[in-house]
Amino acid sequence: MRRLLGIDLGKARTGLALSDELRLLAHPLETIASGARVVPRIRQLVSEKDIECVVIGLPRHMNGTLGAGAEEAKQFAEKLRAEIPCEVVLWDERLSTQAAERALRESGKKTRQTRGVIDQVAAQMILQGYLDRLNA
Repeated sequence: MRRLLGIDLGKARTGLALSDELRLLAHPLETIASGARVVPRIRQLVSEKDIECVVIGLPRHMNGTLGAGAEEAKQFAEKLRAEIPCEVVLWDERLSTQAAERALRESGKKTRQTRGVIDQVAAQMILQGYLDRLNA
């Protein structure tokens, strides 16, 4: 099977995660500075890693309504669809960053130590949720 790529969009940093070939587990991949370099890097990864689907976190409030960053995520998804030859889906990312912070804290990492990986772990959690739904 072909892999899936998870994305946690952020104002400063964008986290990326990659599924295994069996689509059972998501793994943190990298963090890149948000801005003009994000789309070219994703395009490169789609080609290099043989990505079939890109899963972008869609911010929602706890009651299910769309959050402040939802419109940005939707616009980014549309932009990405025009740039890459694979499916792009939006996936509920409620509490992914908080869950990532908690997981890193519980593993003994201090806040300063997690800055470089928190976005990757959030992307991993977004992608893992999507994979779990696919495999249910």
